[in-house]
Order: sequence, then structure tokens, then C-alpha cells
Amino acid sequence: MIRRLAILALFLTLAGAVTGGIWWRALTDALERLEERGRSDLALSGDRLLGQLQRYREMTVLMADHPEVLRLALDPAAPSAPVSALLQRSADMTSSDEIRLATASGRVIAASAGGEGLDLSSTPYFKRAMHGALGFHHEVDPIDGRRMFVYAAPVFSPSGPVAGVLVTRVETETVEVTWRGEPMIVFFTDKNGIVFVSNRDELILVRLDLIDGEGGDSSGRLIHRSQRRSAGHEIWDLDGGPYLPARALHITRPLQVIGMTGEALVDAAPAERQAALQAGIAAAVSLGVGALLFAIQVRRRALSAQLAAEAEANARLEGRVAERTRELSQTNDRLQRTQAELVQAGKLSALGQMSAGISHELNQPLMAIRSYAENAELFLTRDAPEKAAENLVRISDLSRRMGRIIKNLRAFARQEVEGIADVDLSAAVGAALELTETRLQSADIQVNWTPPGRPVMVRGGEVRLQQVLVNLLSNAADAMPAGGAVTIRIARADGRVRLTLSDTGPGIAEPDRIFDPFYSTKEVGASEGMGLGLSISYGIIQSFGGTITGRNRPAGGAEFVIELVPAKKGRAA
Repeated sequence: MIRRLAILALFLTLAGAVTGGIWWRALTDALERLEERGRSDLALSGDRLLGQLQRYREMTVLMADHPEVLRLALDPAAPSAPVSALLQRSADMTSSDEIRLATASGRVIAASAGGEGLDLSSTPYFKRAMHGALGFHHEVDPIDGRRMFVYAAPVFSPSGPVAGVLVTRVETETVEVTWRGEPMIVFFTDKNGIVFVSNRDELILVRLDLIDGEGGDSSGRLIHRSQRRSAGHEIWDLDGGPYLPARALHITRPLQVIGMTGEALVDAAPAERQAALQAGIAAAVSLGVGALLFAIQVRRRALSAQLAAEAEANARLEGRVAERTRELSQTNDRLQRTQAELVQAGKLSALGQMSAGISHELNQPLMAIRSYAENAELFLTRDAPEKAAENLVRISDLSRRMGRIIKNLRAFARQEVEGIADVDLSAAVGAALELTETRLQSADIQVNWTPPGRPVMVRGGEVRLQQVLVNLLSNAADAMPAGGAVTIRIARADGRVRLTLSDTGPGIAEPDRIFDPFYSTKEVGASEGMGLGLSISYGIIQSFGGTITGRNRPAGGAEFVIELVPAKKGRAA
């Protein structure tokens, strides 16, 4: 009993170690991917904020050199109405909240929004501008509580000294409006740790304070957090309500230009769930292996006891028992070898199916990329960079499309169900014809296709729908090596959108089997296909809630009919 308990404890320890190692590795990889994507998005948000503020900075400097502004700064007793009107026009054109002109003493003498008479002498940005430098500050308006970015540019007199200061106030809502709705939480904090700019309203003017911190800020608004390291990454545990993640990966990026720190919170729950799922699978496999070994051990002990009893009861059966034991051992060895061969055959079959599918679906975009590259090279030699640029843009589009095709092929192979959207069926047909244009022309195939006068919206996926159409067009080209015609029609029937694609080829030998995997009527060596294209197309159309059928036309040739769910008018609009 002690020996069994020791073996059980050792097995559980090893299983726990394996499970923990897999969990740790999966969590580390998932968090690294999240942090890499988060840092890229945070850098983009920071550059966007600096770019938006840059135009206000430049406008402030340019307006400080305006002759009318300099005239009033040199002579504050002069009429200020023309300058106020000038500042009002500039504020309207640049979406600034207010533009003010102050004398060297700090008194506002002209403003776009009626701020004359205010005293700015005590503000930090005014003091910096009076020293001949560009002042920048952020503040909360004490009257209405709005958050403002402030630029202050010195107005130099012809003799050199600063005669006044031009101040531009920009409301943060002006630069935040383009960020709303982004999935990742991005915010920018000042030196006191207070969030001044964010794409989440619940974080505005809040300080994310450590639970054991001293706490408190000017607004009294806090979101408590605890901080820890997990898999080499900084993880925050937040208590911020239903719209903030409970656990988030924290990423920072300093923005010295505006004296702030860009920060991002990326929800860590998906990474933790993925790690827990992999760890659970590892634990289940470990326990399954342990249970199998235990069952084999119990069976072995029972068999040994039975053999011993029979040997003791009848010594004459010892020879037969030994012979049967040898037969069982040989059978067991053969079964194990057969099982290993079946497992290996299954792996090779899956690998062959995936490789054939990718080769089949990417052949046409690759040929198009090659053709566009050759055309671009030819246009460059002919000193036609605009035409070459058009070909390079098409190459870029096709490369992105190939990436999306690979993603969809992987999703189909795993039987994943991705969300569908409203797709223009006529545009998908045009894209498929564009991809197969060279192939159809080389086979001398005429395409009869008249695009509808307006979009025909259906429910589906753009790339996957194009993938089905490209496959049907390629099969038509393979069936008509000596030339022929392909006809494409779109119509509405029985509450669905029906696309019919027919050719003038020899037709289908076995229409009932065309959607079976690995079924092909093409001769060996005549095509790169392996009979997977129509099977994949069948699964794609079914995932859209549609149907695809194939038959032979009475007049000769093959005809495929795809029926899709039309988009609702509200969505299509």
C-alpha cells in the first residue's frame, strides 16, 4: 500500500509539474503577443496625439508673427476689435477653443471668445513665453471644468524684447474624438499620475492609485489597483467598475514633448483563459495516461493471479498458458505497431490536405502578383512610374488578400465559425475575375458577365466568397483548355440571391461526388489540384447559411448555383 501511495504521489507531482510548466509557457507567450501589439497601438496613439497638437503649436507661432497682432501688442491702447475678429476667424478655422493676446504685463487685450481683461501673468505658460520660449501647459478650466491644452508664443517687438504673448487654448475633446470606440484602453497621465487624456470617459481626471499608496488627488477621484509581475510582465488588478478589465497588462511610453506619459491597459483575461485551457488539456491528458497505466497495471495483476491459480490447480495447463501468453504478447505488439502506423498516416493525411489546400487557393494570387511585378518592371524601364505604382499597389492588396485567405483556410480546417457581414456579391465577382483574368485569357475563355447597376448585398465573408468564385473559375479554365465561354448571372429567387456560373466544357462526370474531399476528375499531372477546392467551397457557403449545387446543363457544360441570404435593408444601407 505504501509503495502504491508513493507511486501515486510521484505521478501526481510529475503531472502537476508538466501542467504548471505548460500553463506558464502558454501564459508567457500570450502576454508577450499582447504586449507587442499593445506597444504598437500605444505608440500609434502617442504619435497621433503629438501630431494633432503639432498643428496648434505651429498655428500659435505663426499667429504671433502676424502684423496686426504685433501692432496691437506694441500699442495696447489701439482698437482691439480687428485683432479679436482675426483671432476669432483663426479659432474657427483650426477648431481652437480660444485664442488670446496678452500684453507683457499679462493683461488680455484681444480674444476670440471675449476674454479681454483677464490676467495671465501668474500662469506658467505665460512666464515661459515672456522668456522668449514657447510655453505649453495643460489645465482644467476652473469655471466649467473643461480640460485644456495651452500653447503660449512670445510676440517679439522689432527691437527684440517680448512685447506680448499669444495664447491658444485647445479643448482635449477636440483631439480625443477620433479615439473613441477603440478596443484598447489608452490614456495619458501628467507628472502627478492624473489621467488627462483618454479614450475612456470613466478614466478622465482619475488617478490609478496603488491600494497601499497614500492616495488622493486634486479631484479626489481614485481607481484602486494592485500591481504584480506575471510571466515577466506588469499586471494590474483594477477595481474600476464594469467597463474596465479586472486584470490588465500595463504598458507605458514617455512623451517628453508634452510632459506626459502614455499608458495602455490590455485585458489579460484572454491570455489567462488560453493558458488555463492549455493547462487543463495537459492535466486531462496526464490523468488519462495515468488512468490507462493504472488500468493496465490492474489488469496485469489480475491476469497474473489468474494464471498462478490455474497453474497451481492444473500443472498440465502450464504449457498452454505459456503459449497463449506468447500469442497475446505478439498480438499486443502488432496492435501497438498498427496503432502507431495509423496515427502517423493520419498526421500525413492532415498535413497533405493542408498543404494542398493552401497551394490550391494561393496559386492564382501568386500568379497575379508575378504578372503585376513583371508589368511594374516594364513600366519602370519605360519611365512610367505612375503605372508601375498602380501595379505595386495591386501587389500590396493581393499580398494582404493572401494573408486573409490563409487565415480563412485555417479557420475552415479547424471548423471555426467566424462572424459574417454584409458583402457586395457583384464586387466579389469582379475581384475573382480580376484574379483569374490572366488564366482565363491564356486559355482563350470568354467571360459573359454584366455587373448589376447597384451593389447586391448578401450575408457572407468577402475573402472567402471570392475564394469560392476563384475556385469555380479555375475549375472552368481547367475543363476548357482549348477555349470556351463562362457565363455569370445574379438574380433573386425565393427570397434569396442566386449566383449562377456555367461553362461550355465537357460537364461533370459524377455530379453527386463533386463536393467529396479528394475527389477529382483531372488526369494525374494535368493540374495542381487535389480535389479539395469544391469541398472547401461547400463548407464556406454553408457557413454563410447558403447552398451550392452543381449539375450538367442540357445544352452541354457544367453549371454551379450558389444561393446566399440577402442582407436586410437596414444593414445594407
